[in-house]
This record gives sequence, C-alpha cells and structure tokens, in this order.
Amino acid sequence: MTQAHDTKSKVFFGTANVPSEYKGGVVAIGNFDGVHIGHTQLLETALEKAKQLGVPALVLTFEPHPRTWFNSKKPVFRLTQEDVKSKVFIDMGFDAVVVETFDADFAAQLPQTFTNTHLVKNLNAAHVVTGYNFHFGRNRGGTPEFLKAEGERLGFGVTQIDAVTSSKGQEVSSSAIRTFLRDGNIAEAQKILGRKWRVSGEVVKGQQLGRTLGFPTANLKLPENIELRHGIYAVYVTRENGDELEGVASFGRRPTFDNGAPVLETFIFDFDEEIYGEIIAISFVDWIREELKFDGIEPLIEQIHDDVDRAKAILKEI
Repeated sequence: MTQAHDTKSKVFFGTANVPSEYKGGVVAIGNFDGVHIGHTQLLETALEKAKQLGVPALVLTFEPHPRTWFNSKKPVFRLTQEDVKSKVFIDMGFDAVVVETFDADFAAQLPQTFTNTHLVKNLNAAHVVTGYNFHFGRNRGGTPEFLKAEGERLGFGVTQIDAVTSSKGQEVSSSAIRTFLRDGNIAEAQKILGRKWRVSGEVVKGQQLGRTLGFPTANLKLPENIELRHGIYAVYVTRENGDELEGVASFGRRPTFDNGAPVLETFIFDFDEEIYGEIIAISFVDWIREELKFDGIEPLIEQIHDDVDRAKAILKEI
C-alpha cells in the first residue's frame, strides 16, 4: 500500500484516531528504542507479511517509554527520539505509525482490553508481529502465550520473533547499546544499531565560547536523560536541506569554563553560515578522548587543533 504523505501526516496518536484506510493491516508492536538490528528483523517481518496479505503495514509504539513512566525520577536513556523513530519506520516502508500514550489508565488495562479494544476494535488487525518477550496489560499479564490465544479467539494472526544475537553471541538489545554509549564505545553501539547513532535538535545560541577560541560551534541542548559518555567525538552533521558535513563534537560540562549543564557543541569543518534555529542531526562516528579541564586557554586551543586533526583522520577512513 503506497500513500503520498509526508512522515508527519502518517503518525497518529492513539489507536482510536487511526483512519479507516489504515485498518485491517499488519501491526508491528513494541517500543523499538534505537530501532536496532533486532528490531529491524521484526519490522521487516511485518512488512513482508503485509505485502503477502495485501494490507497496510503499521507500527504501534508507546510514549513515554514505559520504564520512564514507572520510574519518572530516573527516566530511561532514550536512544531515539519519537519523531526520529517515526521517520525511520516510514522510510522503511510502513504506511502509518500509531503512538499510544502510556499513562496510568493504559498501564492499568487488562490484557484482554488491549487485544479487544486496541488491536481489534480500533485497528482491526489482520496480523500482529512482536518480540518473543513482549508483555502487555496490568502487571504484564499479557504474555506471549496469551497473545497467541487471543489471536486465535479474535481472528488475527500472531508472529513472535526470537531474540537476535550478535557475532559474539550476545543478545541484541537497547540496553546493550545504552551501555556501549555510556562507555563511549561508538563502534560497538553502531554494530548493534546497524547504523550510526544520532541525535537531533534545534541549534541554540550558547555562550559563544567556541567563537572566541576560533572554533565556532553549533550547540544543541539534549534531553537530560542522554547518558552518552562525556568527551570529544568525530561526527557527521546533517542539515534540514539534506547536506551532510563533517565535524568534531564535544559533549559535556565545559570544565575549563563553568562545569555547567551538559551541552553538545559541534565545530563544523569548512563552514561559516548562521544556522541558529535550524534543526540538525549529529551522527556519532567515533570517540576521540575524554573531557578535560585545562589550565588556561592556550593549552585548550592547542588540544582542539589536535582534536580536529584526529576527527578528520577518522572521517577520512569512512
């Protein structure tokens, strides 16, 4: 099924708000944080099933992340922002993305309410595809076995995808990716993601410290739950117009200056345009070094020159 819509027009908030043209399809269900290679196998299975049946392909996901809702004082380190995740789904070929609000009412629903109301009444699902450990409903009472039984009772097919393992025999998971990023191990994170990890946001005006040092930066204020290791990274920068540029980024608290809130500052090579207010994406290629406190401006400038050279050398090898 092909629709000439942009990404935003294909995203619906709540199963009750999905137009009839997208009902009766195959529904891939999950949080899909990071949309890693394990998720990709599940999603591609759903796309293939929809093609076989000649019906729409949908993704049903949840916001906020359930772990964040249950423990709001320690929100989960999100690998993929909701809008970025939705774009990945649409780019893969899904006809629509359904974002269901995860709140107290949703968490308290009986498992059969989820199947009866969301899957059958609202989506009229022909088939659902989930991970092997997908649980839903009050106290996670909706087990994989329960979902299969509900499919038989209510008339929709169920496919459950087994765990995917890495070349080292480790289970591919969002948790593993988070651990690699906390360690600054970009290469291992990328292997599980199947692509470079990226963040996006609006370029905001900072203290313009980089400009005074001869290295003006594009600054992004990331969500507080980003737990990326503080340090210096070789990166790609993607602009709204699709242009991809090279750069070196610093993520941290600027200990030489104010040791303030974490900020992502990116020096873009061979670039001098004003881009305040523009939405850009930063793709992380490799970790260069940890964040350091310098005894003065001159040693910092000398180190930045070295960081630029190292970043260029890394990016040249890509």
